[in-house]
Amino acid sequence: MAIKPLEDRVLVKPIENESKTASGIYLPEAAKEKPVRGKVVATGPGKLLENGKRADMSVRIGATVVYGKYAGSEVELKGEKLLIIKESELLGVVEG
Repeated sequence: MAIKPLEDRVLVKPIENESKTASGIYLPEAAKEKPVRGKVVATGPGKLLENGKRADMSVRIGATVVYGKYAGSEVELKGEKLLIIKESELLGVVEG
């Protein structure tokens, strides 16, 4: 089973934050913040424009993106938590 996003949505696999601080202290699950970065796993075909053409997606599969803490809808596929996020909810693409 696979998920193919529709319109201008992207499927993102969240990148978990470190469970250990720089000074070596391990954080309990309750103290961890929700991830705000992730890898793009799949993209939709793009938003349908009024002229019948599709707008190009500004992100590509494999890109690392930044999104809001509560952006998107969480889905589970084969025991893996993923997010479906509208392209407009993405805040940026991490380069380098």
